Amino acid sequence: MSIYKRGGTWWTDFSVNGQRYRQSLDTTDWREAQSKEKDLIGQATAGKLAPSSQLFARLAFVESADRYVADRLAHLAPRSIVTEQERLKPLRTFFSSLTLTRISSDSIRNYIAHRKQKGAANRTLNMELGILRRILKRAKRWHLLAEEIKPLPERHNVGRALQHGEKLTLLKAAASRPEWQLARLAATLALNTTMRACEIRGLQWCDVDFMEHTLTVRRSKTEAGERVLPMNAEAWAAILELRLRSKLLFGSQLNPSWYLFPRGEGQGPIAQPKTRPGPAVSVRPDPTKPMTTWRTAWRNLTKEAGLPGLRFHDLRHHAITELAESSASDQTIMAIAGHVSPKMLAHYSHVRLEAKRQALDALSKGSKDRVTSQTTSQKEASKPQVVENMVDVTGFEPATPCLQRLLARRINNLAHVGGL
Repeated sequence: MSIYKRGGTWWTDFSVNGQRYRQSLDTTDWREAQSKEKDLIGQATAGKLAPSSQLFARLAFVESADRYVADRLAHLAPRSIVTEQERLKPLRTFFSSLTLTRISSDSIRNYIAHRKQKGAANRTLNMELGILRRILKRAKRWHLLAEEIKPLPERHNVGRALQHGEKLTLLKAAASRPEWQLARLAATLALNTTMRACEIRGLQWCDVDFMEHTLTVRRSKTEAGERVLPMNAEAWAAILELRLRSKLLFGSQLNPSWYLFPRGEGQGPIAQPKTRPGPAVSVRPDPTKPMTTWRTAWRNLTKEAGLPGLRFHDLRHHAITELAESSASDQTIMAIAGHVSPKMLAHYSHVRLEAKRQALDALSKGSKDRVTSQTTSQKEASKPQVVENMVDVTGFEPATPCLQRLLARRINNLAHVGGL
C-alpha cells in the first residue's frame, strides 16, 4: 500500500485479494490520510469497497482522459505526451461527458464514421482508438468490445526512396543558398547515418567522438534507437562544418552540453542575425537548447529541387534502402538503423526497381550459363572416342608397369651372364 500526493490532495493505492484500489482520500493532512487509508483497507477486506477500476469506469470520459494523461507522464517522453494530448482532442469532443460504462461498440463505430467524414486517415484513427482502448482497459471495459472493434487497414509503404539523380539534385539545391545550410547538413547526416530528425536535433557535442569518428544517439523514439554510429566521409565532413559554424557563432571553445543544431538559428547565413518587420531585433541562437524544426527551410528546399512533398523522414527510408541494396546483412542494417524486428526493416526498405531488375537478370544469366554448360557436356559426350590398343605389337596384352620392370631386370641379368 502507498499514499501519494496529487494536486495537493492525498491519494491511496493498495491491493486486497488481487484487486487494486486507488482513490482520493479527500484530505491534505498526512495523518488523516493514513487513518482514512486504514478504514478503506478494512472496507475492501470486508467486500464493501468497489475496486478502483469500477470507480474509474463511472467517470465521464473527459475526467478519465485527464487521469490517463496524468498517469502517463512518468512513462512517456514530453514529445509523446504532447502527441497523445493532440490525439485526445477529438475523443474529448465526441464522447465529452459520456461515462466509460456507456461507451459501446456502436458509439465507437459512430466515432469512426464521424472522423472519416472529417477526412481523418486510417492511421490517425488507429492511434486515437489506441488511446481509447487503453483508457477502457484501465476501466476493465475493453474486453467487452474487443471482438467488434478491429484496427482499420493502413497503407504501410508510405515512405519514399530517392533515385540517384534525385538525391544529387536535392543536395545540389541545398548547397545553392546559405539559409538552407542547416537543412543540408541535417539531410547529409540522415542520408549517411539513417538517423531520424528527432535524433539529429538531439545531438550534443558530447555525443561526437572526434577520435573514433562516431556519433552516440542517446535519445531516440525507441530503446533500440539508442546506438553508436560510425561516420563515413560525408557525415564526418558535415560534423566538421557544424563545428566551424558553432565556433563562428559562439566562440572557439565548444561546450560539450551544447547542441549541434541550436535553437533560434537557421533562417539566415552564418553570423547574420534574424530580423523581423519593424525595428531591427537580433535573435541570438541558444546552443543550450535544441532546434525545434527546420520545416520551412525544408519545404522551400524540396520545392526548389523539384521534389515537393518529400518528407525529411524519407531520407531515412532512402538510407536504409541503399543499405538493403548493398551486401550488408539484415542484422547489420537493423543495428545501424535502430530497428527491433525484420518487420520494421521491411517497412523502411524500398528496394528500387533497377536493383530488382539486376537481381532477376542475374537469375536469367545463371540459367543460360547452366544450359550452355549442359549443352557443351552433351556435345563432348557425343564425340567419337579414340579406343586405345588393348594389345601390343607382339599380339599380347601390354604388361603392367610392375611386370615390365621385372622383365627388364631379367633381360639385364641374362645379358650380363652372356657377356661373361
